[in-house]
Amino acid sequence: MHKNSKPELILGIRNLAGLEACSSYADAVYFSTDRLSLRAKAKEITLESLDEFVHEVKFRGLRAYLAVNSTVNEDKLGEVSDVVTAASKAGVDAIIAWDPAVILKARKAGLRIHISTQANVTNHETVNFYRTLGAERIVLSRELSLEEIRKIGQQTEVEIETFVHGAMCMAVSGRCHLSAYALGKSGNCGECTQPCRWKWELHGENGLVAESLGKYLLSAKDLCMIGHIPELLEAGISAFKVEGRLRDPGYLEVVSRCYREAIDACRNGNNTLEKAEAWRCELASVYNRGFSTGFYFGPPGLDGFSPEKDMNASEKKRRAVGVIENYYPKQQAAAVRLLEGGILVGDEIVIEGNTTYLRQWVSSLKKKGEALAGAEKGDKVGLAVDGEVRKNDRIFLV
Repeated sequence: MHKNSKPELILGIRNLAGLEACSSYADAVYFSTDRLSLRAKAKEITLESLDEFVHEVKFRGLRAYLAVNSTVNEDKLGEVSDVVTAASKAGVDAIIAWDPAVILKARKAGLRIHISTQANVTNHETVNFYRTLGAERIVLSRELSLEEIRKIGQQTEVEIETFVHGAMCMAVSGRCHLSAYALGKSGNCGECTQPCRWKWELHGENGLVAESLGKYLLSAKDLCMIGHIPELLEAGISAFKVEGRLRDPGYLEVVSRCYREAIDACRNGNNTLEKAEAWRCELASVYNRGFSTGFYFGPPGLDGFSPEKDMNASEKKRRAVGVIENYYPKQQAAAVRLLEGGILVGDEIVIEGNTTYLRQWVSSLKKKGEALAGAEKGDKVGLAVDGEVRKNDRIFLV
């Protein structure tokens, strides 16, 4: 086993639409089924459809990594066997896990093993311990500095993977109990209600409300390392991971493209500060909570939090306008019902569904055979489309 000289770019996805959005830029994708995942809301991929989904991933030339990273209670051990059996049959390239029950069953099934960041691995001896269990790659703790990551990598032959973009949890490696305490919904079982993103106030014993920088007191900024790809490459990291299994395909397309361009520019020797700033601006145009470099260059402190912002800090927000009612492949057109708003010829739109991701400009609108310059909320019109769409796909103005 040898560390990769070219880092692997890995995107988190939840369905075929997400796969379609990032497949031109990613090297691999990670995902979960409807069981034993830290993203319990991502239910589109089931054990029954896993084989077909993995086939679609590999058809696009990407590697397929299955996350089995939730807490495994006693009554879930049977599900571990079911998931591992399905993964082996589907031919996934690796299982991402941290619970020894999952690791041992995956090893017995002959599956490659990547250790999840949930294991909170912070030193090379722990890395080498997991190697004795068959692990080929470790997703290190998100609380490590770049220098600590470099030192770990120098003392092991195991591949090192780190997060480079996406949501940061205010708890150590995501091992949070706040949601479980507050609402009985365990984040470690994939049901996090994200109370850290709520508005909070500090009350004194005298009943007065303490002054603070804002009301989102526990909300961490998103990680963004787009301006530090050279340092990541120099540290010998084998795989760059993007968090975002619950994000929309448009997010995945922008993030995967920016990081692909940045990695390639660095490896080709033509990376510049101007390019990095342009990529950062593009990343800021899609869902984010503000950006920080996490723990890479030391504890983030108060700068790592976003107390004044709600969930999405992006100033450019897409707007739902309608739904596809029918698709006519011969005419390369779709019947569209504009339920929430109007559109104009020349607008940029995204059409999304569980298996659809299409970004295009509105080139033609027709109503009863007559060409239109625009259509209003409530209209039913014909829309020229650049690819296959499906009934009930949603249309967004971007």
